[in-house]
Amino acid sequence: MLPFLLIIIFIFREDLDYIFMERFLLLIRNKYLIAGIAFVVWMCFFDRYDISTQYSYYKEESKLQSEKEYYESETVRIEKAIVDVQQNQTEIQRIARERYKMKKDNEDVYVIQRVSPKN
Repeated sequence: MLPFLLIIIFIFREDLDYIFMERFLLLIRNKYLIAGIAFVVWMCFFDRYDISTQYSYYKEESKLQSEKEYYESETVRIEKAIVDVQQNQTEIQRIARERYKMKKDNEDVYVIQRVSPKN
């Protein structure tokens, strides 16, 4: 069957080329196809919301989502620290000593800082 089809295609090759070319020209002359292709090209490359703009919006959205998650976790951590400070007197002393370098009347505080060696 396949050799028979190949022979027929070989014999009518010129006629088939003419038919395909005619169909191709009819397709190109179709005003709806041209309008559709022009619309798709316009929407993909020249519109205000083209593909590159959508991609940059998507990247910005994902960046903002990660920042939102970070700040939500920080809010939870800070709220927990506030509750600890309100309920625990030793926590208040620890924060005062570490952050504000406060001390009691009868003690001395030594602040040790690390110095990086120079080459």
